[in-house]
Amino acid sequence: MSEEIDFKTLPDEELLEQMGDDLYDGLSDEVVKATEEALSRGFSPHRILGDGLIAGMEIVGEDFRDGILFVPEVMMAANAMKAAMELLRPLLTKTNAPRVGTMVIGTVKGDIHDIGKNLVAMMMEGAGFQVVNLGINTPAEKFLQAVREHGADILGMSAMLTTTMPYMQVVIRKLKEEGMRDDVIVMVGGAPLNEAFAQEIRADAYAKDAGTAVQTAKKLMLQRKEV
Repeated sequence: MSEEIDFKTLPDEELLEQMGDDLYDGLSDEVVKATEEALSRGFSPHRILGDGLIAGMEIVGEDFRDGILFVPEVMMAANAMKAAMELLRPLLTKTNAPRVGTMVIGTVKGDIHDIGKNLVAMMMEGAGFQVVNLGINTPAEKFLQAVREHGADILGMSAMLTTTMPYMQVVIRKLKEEGMRDDVIVMVGGAPLNEAFAQEIRADAYAKDAGTAVQTAKKLMLQRKEV
């Protein structure tokens, strides 16, 4: 067992680096303590989220993709991030950052993978979006109902299985049938997807990772406002 780190003694950058390392190791208590210490130093919630938590989670995502980490380790890291987000979420919503828009997000019907989707949801929240996370195994009717109910600007769909990818087209078709397609930006993502598939199903955008999803969402929202 390594000696317990006193977060109060760490310089600012090392504190954020340690936060990311502890998140990678799935150490929820340590991540929360580091977050509390960063807040006590006056760090903005956006800085803690971006330079500490998301930086750590991106490495988790890369190592999961490359077969270095497996689902149990990734779940522990996601739980550690969730614990820290309990502290940050109220602060993120209180900041002066203007509300960028509303996003409804979910993993499509037949698919129960949600790690990447949850990371996108957290990052979108941190970027100023109100996020309605529908979870896993989401049928088209539930997507449409949430878009209507929340007046969503963006609908995000995730799939991790090649067998569930085609269901995204089902949702887009339902949006058209209900006369809702032109009112919402449709973004898709997930390991087996690519740009060509997104174009084929007439989605508005494909994002290969959480960081790209945020950048793309902001860009599309700006374009929509300029029209």
